[in-house]
Amino acid sequence: MLFLYNIIVQIANFSLKIVALFNPKIKLFISGRKPVFEILKEKIKPSDKTIWFHAASLGEYEQGLPVIEKIKEKYPTHKIIISFFSPSGYEVRKNNSIADVTIYLPLDTKRNAAKFITLVHPDLVFFIKYEFWPNYLNQLRKDEIPTYLISGIFRKNQIFFKWYGGFYRKALETFTYFFVQNEVSKKLLLQMGKTNVAISGDTRFDRVASILEKDNSIDFISKFKNDTLTIVIGSSWPKDESLLVSFINQTSHKVKFIIAPHNIKSEQIQELKNSISKKVILFSEKENKNLADFDVFIIDTIGILTKIYSYADIAYVGGGFGNPGVHNILEPATFGVPIIIGPNYSHFAEATALVHLEGCISISTKLELLDAFSNLIANDAIRHEKGHICSTFVQMNKGATNCVLKQL
Repeated sequence: MLFLYNIIVQIANFSLKIVALFNPKIKLFISGRKPVFEILKEKIKPSDKTIWFHAASLGEYEQGLPVIEKIKEKYPTHKIIISFFSPSGYEVRKNNSIADVTIYLPLDTKRNAAKFITLVHPDLVFFIKYEFWPNYLNQLRKDEIPTYLISGIFRKNQIFFKWYGGFYRKALETFTYFFVQNEVSKKLLLQMGKTNVAISGDTRFDRVASILEKDNSIDFISKFKNDTLTIVIGSSWPKDESLLVSFINQTSHKVKFIIAPHNIKSEQIQELKNSISKKVILFSEKENKNLADFDVFIIDTIGILTKIYSYADIAYVGGGFGNPGVHNILEPATFGVPIIIGPNYSHFAEATALVHLEGCISISTKLELLDAFSNLIANDAIRHEKGHICSTFVQMNKGATNCVLKQL
């Protein structure tokens, strides 16, 4: 099966180069990988000590950040290498300040894996949540490099637990230790004969809890809010916005809205702006404007949503009408904000838990959205109670990072 897997990877590599001619994201995926080995040769000397972290995309990077920060403190003479698989992770965090080298991970071929690991020559390796690349893992095992999975999640329908997944099960032998998020993951690994496993929880709770210790103030958001009850809509998609715009246009409540869409392409931002009948200002148009005069603020930039959540009285987190589902709800939760999401959240343990605890409300229709917003706007006690549930949930689930460090 590994032989067949390697053939498929080679076919995918060829196909992606063709698709890249027509798809900007795939073009980044291909072009960003071309200089990787030269970058490694330039920035890592054979005498350097290194630690390598791999994240699939932005979410996994943020999830692993608490561990990366602590490992950097614990091993101050080591260079930190962070690799990404996805352009949506690399392009956003390629200029991060914590890593000495941030790169794309070359495709999982035997040659790439051997060359990459030879150039990086890590003392420790951490894979965040998932992304199990057989050739990389086989090479790490061959070189006897300690390798850890942090915030891992396993499900019964994954290839490891299928009759044809033997080569993937073999790759898991690389891991020195598995730090998983829940009991289900631990049981599945135990059934496979893996005893080097601990339930550490999710390191994302440590990351979002630490946000409270930072300066989250944004002057222009304060001016826009102007002491008015504010709903922050984060990572919204068109399916979310079709419901939200209807509410924004019709509501008579004294409330302001900040919208940070998932996609900030200019044509989609303009379409969203044009669909709103109230006074709208874009982030890119804010200079020399009296922001307090506007009802809706559309954030057509990236990187500031987390801080914006600190100004929310109510949050709506998008993605819940798509697949795989809702985006990160822990960032507004850590600020003690009640949250509304769409119906697709079952793949996300934190969303499922917060819906069960009633700190988060799941809606499927315009009427349900209207009822949820109206109830939270009109009733301070309910709004504060649900917000308290959210912040307490985050605080109660901290500690995954310390679990990893203690085992190390």
